[in-house]
Amino acid sequence: MSVTSEEDTTMPTSSNTTPAGHSEVRFDAHGIEPIPPAARDSTSWQQFWIWMGANIAPINWVLGALGVTLGLSVIETIAVVAIGNLAGCAVFGLFNLMGHRTGVNQMVLGRAAFGRRGAVVPGVVQGLLTMGWVGVNTWVVLDLVLAILAQLGVHGGTGLKYLVALVIMAAQLVLALYGFYAIRTFEKYTVPATVLVMAVMTVLAVAHADTDWTTAAAATTGSKVTAVTQLLTAIGIGWGISWLPYSADYSRFVRAGTSGRAVFWSTALGTYVPTVWLAALGAYLAGAGHGADPSGLVTSVFGVMAVPVLLLIMHGPVATNILNLYSCSLAALSVGIRAARWKVTLVAGAVAAVVLAVFVQADSFAHAFDQWMVSILVWISPWASIVLVDFLVLRRSRLDVATLYRDDASPHGPVSWRAMVSLGAGLVAAWSWQYGTVPATQGPIARALDGTDFSWLSGSVVAGGLYYVLARRAAVRAATGVREKEMLPR
Repeated sequence: MSVTSEEDTTMPTSSNTTPAGHSEVRFDAHGIEPIPPAARDSTSWQQFWIWMGANIAPINWVLGALGVTLGLSVIETIAVVAIGNLAGCAVFGLFNLMGHRTGVNQMVLGRAAFGRRGAVVPGVVQGLLTMGWVGVNTWVVLDLVLAILAQLGVHGGTGLKYLVALVIMAAQLVLALYGFYAIRTFEKYTVPATVLVMAVMTVLAVAHADTDWTTAAAATTGSKVTAVTQLLTAIGIGWGISWLPYSADYSRFVRAGTSGRAVFWSTALGTYVPTVWLAALGAYLAGAGHGADPSGLVTSVFGVMAVPVLLLIMHGPVATNILNLYSCSLAALSVGIRAARWKVTLVAGAVAAVVLAVFVQADSFAHAFDQWMVSILVWISPWASIVLVDFLVLRRSRLDVATLYRDDASPHGPVSWRAMVSLGAGLVAAWSWQYGTVPATQGPIARALDGTDFSWLSGSVVAGGLYYVLARRAAVRAATGVREKEMLPR
């Protein structure tokens, strides 16, 4: 599979082309231009740690416990999460190959399918979602941190909650402002330590919690199928899919000579391992009767590990949100905002801080917003299917990178109506078979089939299939027109 190399592009490159080895942590002055070869010094192992860190998050305990809450047994929950993520994380690995082969971030790569202006639509959605996720991810851990601090004898109420939120927000904003090189270094040196804490937590869980592996509340086949589909959407296949709009933003920095196989496995496993591990731990604790609340899961079992677990909990949102803030700035630049990346990141961080402050003041609104955020991720599966079909199937990974940045005379056109129509059809199909917690996100097919949720499947099949058919028809018409023109008398 070949791609036009970075040397072939006519786009200007940033001055940040320090060769590998000069400085592991340096300011990232890159925007959305293709990353030049001299600046592409990331390794597959560094990519593994980036995605490992992004997925060591308390939310995965809760989502793992969700399977038991929905009525599945512990062993059934773990099986669904483990098997589902094989597919979701494999697709994620394929998306990382796009960034590695082109040196281009994910939202700009979408211009090949959607057109120069058409790609603004998914770019705006991605930018808004990432700012929202920064607030949500930080808010989710605050009660958990306060619970552990209380166990250590530290009390402070709302004032302490604001202080913890400020510390977490400041740390993640500084790292995101500094850019990719700081992000990869942070993950490289902190994630191994958090993995060690996870390992100790797992041993303590097995030693102190006597779980029931086989009892399932879902007694009928129909209720069990419903629970499986909802769990697949939440943390099975859906979890890997949720990271697709971010993928190429980081793999574009991988050394050009690195094998595609190494990029695929490092990114896919970097997401798969912590997701399945933490979800299994959450299911195990829920099966032992410790419930699904994250603070309850931790404080009831890991009391002797309060300090290390506290560090793990505070590391989680930072490791995840630095990717949210960085990708938010790239999405904003991709839609046409003209400013330095760090300035856009600063604005995104300020907006996310306001969102977080609102959450701290109104927990009921925060819960509703969190549920809404999870539900509107339904847009990712149809968008991703279109991008994947365009790049891997229709173009066979051959893409002239320079054409992605042309305002005029671009072969991709200003707006690809084939992609826009396919995206619209995919969104309708995904919503129709979606069963979210918010009533408006419960589609007619999902309700008719007792709450089953195959939104990720219906959205991707309809959008990707329709886009392929429309693109092939356009290609046939174009080829026929050329042949007819050649047959005309001269």
